[in-house]
Amino acid sequence: MASQNADNAPKQGEYTAKNIQVLEGLDAVRKRPSMYIGDTGERGLHHLVFEVVDNSIDEALAGFAKHIEVSIGDGSVITVTDDGRGIPVEIHEETGKSALEVVMTILHAGGKFDNKTYKVSGGLHGVGVSVVNALSEWLEVETKRDGKLYRQRYERGKAVTPVKEIGPAKGSGTKVRFKPDAQIFNSIEFHFDILANRIRELAFLNKGLHIIIKDELSGETEDNMYAGGLISFVEFINKNKAPITKAIHFEKQEGDINVEVAMQYNEGYADNIYTFANNINTIEGGFHLVGFRSALTRTINDYAVANTGKKDKEVKISGDDRRVPRMRERLRKGA
Repeated sequence: MASQNADNAPKQGEYTAKNIQVLEGLDAVRKRPSMYIGDTGERGLHHLVFEVVDNSIDEALAGFAKHIEVSIGDGSVITVTDDGRGIPVEIHEETGKSALEVVMTILHAGGKFDNKTYKVSGGLHGVGVSVVNALSEWLEVETKRDGKLYRQRYERGKAVTPVKEIGPAKGSGTKVRFKPDAQIFNSIEFHFDILANRIRELAFLNKGLHIIIKDELSGETEDNMYAGGLISFVEFINKNKAPITKAIHFEKQEGDINVEVAMQYNEGYADNIYTFANNINTIEGGFHLVGFRSALTRTINDYAVANTGKKDKEVKISGDDRRVPRMRERLRKGA
C-alpha cells in the first residue's frame, strides 16, 4: 500500500494532473496575499482598513450612509461602522447560505456588478471584504436591517458561527471588527497618520459625509466633514502656499458620467494635480487627466484670442504656460 502511494505521488520535475492543486474558499488569498493587497508589509496592512471603509463609502455614494466611524483598538483591532443599508442576511438562492456569509467568504461576490444596487463604486472586482476576512485572525460583522441586529464571526476566513439574530435594533448599517493575522503580516501595528490621511481625503471627496477616525489607546481623534467638498480640498492643499485666485469649481453630468473639478492658482512654479475615479486616487493619471490638461490649455488659448485681438497662431500658449510664473513671463514680454 505504501509503495502504491509513492507511485502516485508527483515526481520531481514532472508535470501531470497530479501537480494540479485546487485551493478551496479563501485559501488562495492566504497562500498568495500579495496578489490581492499588494504586499504583506505596512502598505498591505493598512489596505485592509481601506477595503472595509470603501464599502461604507459606496453606501454613501449610493445616497444611504451619512456617517462612518473608524477606530483603532487594543491589540490592533479595527472597527468600521456605517449607517448605510446593512448587508442583507436572507438566504442566497445559488449557494443556499446567508447573503452575509456569501459576501464575507466568497471571492467575486457582492452587489456591485449589476449597476442597480450601486451606480458608482470604488471597487468592482468583488474581493474586498472577503480578502480582509481571509487575512484576519478573526473578524466579526454586525448588520442592522428591518429593525433587527444580526451577527456572524469568522476565523481566518471561515465562518465559526451561523448568522445569528441578536435582537431588535434601530436604524440600519454595518459594523465590521477585525484583527489582522500576525501569521500573514510582518507587523500588525497600525499608524494613525496613514489611516487619517486617506480618511480625510475621502471626506473631501464626498461633500457633507461625516467620517471620524480615532485611536482608542492614544486618544487621538480626527473629525472630518467638509461642506465645500473639492473646494475645501483645494483650499486645504494650498493652505501653506500663496494663492492668487479664489478656488474655481465646476461640475457637469453627461449621461451616467459625473465630472467635478476644483482648482486654484498659487505663486508656486510646480502644478499639483490630483485625479480620482470613483474616489480612488489615480496616481498614474489616465485619459481623464490628459483630457483635463488639454481642455484647460485650449480654454486659455480661446480666451486669449477672444480678449487680445490676436490670432490663434500668435498666442501659442502651451501646456507649460498653464503655470502662473510662465504665464506672467509671457504677458510681461507681450506674447
